[in-house]
This record gives sequence, structure tokens and C-alpha cells, in this order.
Amino acid sequence: MKKGFLLVAALILLSSLFVGCSKNDNSASNNGANKNATANAGTNEGGNAAADTTADAPKKKVALVLPEKIGVNAFFVQMDEGFKKAGQEFNVDVKTIESTDPAAFEQNLRATVAENYDLIITATFQAEDALKKVAAENPDKPFAVIDTVVDLPNVRSVVFREYEASYLLGAAAGLTTKTNKVGMVVAIDAPLLKKYTVGFQEGLKYTNPNAEMLVNYVGGFTDPAKAKELALLQFSKGADFIAGASAVGDLGVFEAAKEKGFHTSGQDIDNTGVDPEHVVLAQLKSTDTVAYETVKSFVNGDFKFGAVDYGLKEDGVGLTYVTRDSKTPLNAFVGQANIDKLKTIKDDIVSGKLVVKNPLAQ
Repeated sequence: MKKGFLLVAALILLSSLFVGCSKNDNSASNNGANKNATANAGTNEGGNAAADTTADAPKKKVALVLPEKIGVNAFFVQMDEGFKKAGQEFNVDVKTIESTDPAAFEQNLRATVAENYDLIITATFQAEDALKKVAAENPDKPFAVIDTVVDLPNVRSVVFREYEASYLLGAAAGLTTKTNKVGMVVAIDAPLLKKYTVGFQEGLKYTNPNAEMLVNYVGGFTDPAKAKELALLQFSKGADFIAGASAVGDLGVFEAAKEKGFHTSGQDIDNTGVDPEHVVLAQLKSTDTVAYETVKSFVNGDFKFGAVDYGLKEDGVGLTYVTRDSKTPLNAFVGQANIDKLKTIKDDIVSGKLVVKNPLAQ
């Protein structure tokens, strides 16, 4: 593996879709969401946090407590950007608190409770154990968690419909493949990852019923060498588009694509800039949008507890060039004509004309 390429790419791509993935998938909408609304939030009769309407009322304080340091994982960098944007736009005092380890994370959660923040937001399955303890001990304090579900009456859980974006990515693969063989290199063979593999396969069949999908599992989230080996295996079987879905392992898929000349895609953030000639698409998870919307709903008075999910309609997930523009010019392998077709598919999903089911709910 070329170390120089890997080091540069790592700074851009260390967004693991599984650091940002929930180990529990509950994509239910706001069922029974308004229980035990909190006095700290300023609640109204329906359980919704009421916006402060008095001119001289103190500004609300909202904390984002992250389970790790910001700077390496773009999943959290993006989330922090949306959080701070909401603070500016809605006149809220916001503070981001980074943690160095699980013990520090729990201490940081407890500190924000002691400092009487009006809302405390955190993220990912890394936060689950500590949040369950701290939220249960403080039933009158409102919390929100992004990308996992914590089933407590004072917690809003925000999850994603990743399978909708995977469907678009699979549809793109079906439109662009010249060999009618495409692949996906996946971190582990676990139920949660079906939101990626099944969604991709269904999108592929929608645009190209004759195409074959190859799937291989790395066995972990941080093994670029193994991921590269599997990508090369799929290429040897004729795949000309191989999607990365292996977290840090995607770096190995990108390296294989550069060496052999096939095309690939990344996850969570727009990483087409890593290698525009070969990394031609990216499946997006908009943590900035959900952080922004969480603060917005709290300030506006329509904040609800329970589970809420974000998909294409809410700009919670997406695909480069289809749902969001990219600084990287569109690769000719994909082509504008196919992007236009994918935009129509996206519109049909958003309108309900085309239904993409959650594979974990089937």
C-alpha cells in the first residue's frame, strides 16, 4: 500500500460510518414522544419544549458532549459545524465538549448537568452506556443522542435511514457499470449493515436487473489491508464499480481502485477529493443537518422525546451530485445524464412514489 496516499486520505476520510452507526436500529418516528417533558427545557402542555418569548429572558444554553476528540473523525467535525451554526442563527449559547476516553465522557456529561445546560446533546453508540446512567439519574433534564437509540422518556434519539442513500448508490452502480458486475466491501456481517448492503442491492436491481452484486466482509472497521485485498478480489471477478462500506478500511479500497483503475465510493462525507479519478461518489450522512435541526426544534418549541429518523426527505442522508453539490468535478464514468436519472429516483423516494423499506424492519 502506498503510505503517502494513505496518510493524506486518512486525514480526509477518517469518518467511520460505524463509529457513526448505532448498534441498535430503531427508525420509528416520534411514537409516544412527549413523556416527562422537563422544566429545564421550559415545556408546554403537550410535552414540547417551549421557545422563550420574553424579550429579556436569558439565552438558552445547549451543550454538545462528544465521546472523542474533534479533528480526526469527520463525522463529529461535521456535527459540530451544524451545532455551532444553529447556535448563531437561533441566539443560543452553545458549547462543544470533547472527551478523551469513556470515563472522561461520563464526567463531561455530569458536568453539563451540574452547570444546568437547558439541553445536552451527544452522539453514537459510544455514548449509550453513560447516557443511560446520567439521563436516568436526571429525569427532568432533556437530552438528545444522534445516530443511536436510548429508550428513556427524557431522551430524543435521532437516527438515519441509510438504506435510502444506499439505494441511490446501488442505482448509480447499476447505471454506470460496463461489466454488469459491481461490488461492496463491508466492515462486518451484522444486521445493522443490511441497511447498506440490501439498500444497495435493491437500487442496483432497480436500474439494472442484469447486474450482479459481489459482497465481501472485512471482519472489522480498521483494516485497510484486508479491505484492499477484498476489493482486488472483486475486481478480478469483473467488478468495475466497488463501493467502500468498511470504515477506515475504505482507504484500502481506494488504494486498490487507484492501482487497478476501477471506480469506487466512500461513506458519510464527500471524500471524492481524495482521488477524483477513481473515488467518483460518496454516500452521505448529514450529521450537521441533524445537529442543527435538534437545536432548532428545541428553540422553536417543537422538540419531542422518543425516536425520530432522518432520510432523503430531511436531508439526513444523500449522495454526492444528487442531493448535494461537490467541490470535485463530476467524473465522466458517472456522467450528468445518470445524475439526472438519480435525481428523479430521489424525488420519487421523497414523494413516496418509490418506497424503500428498512431491511431491519422486514
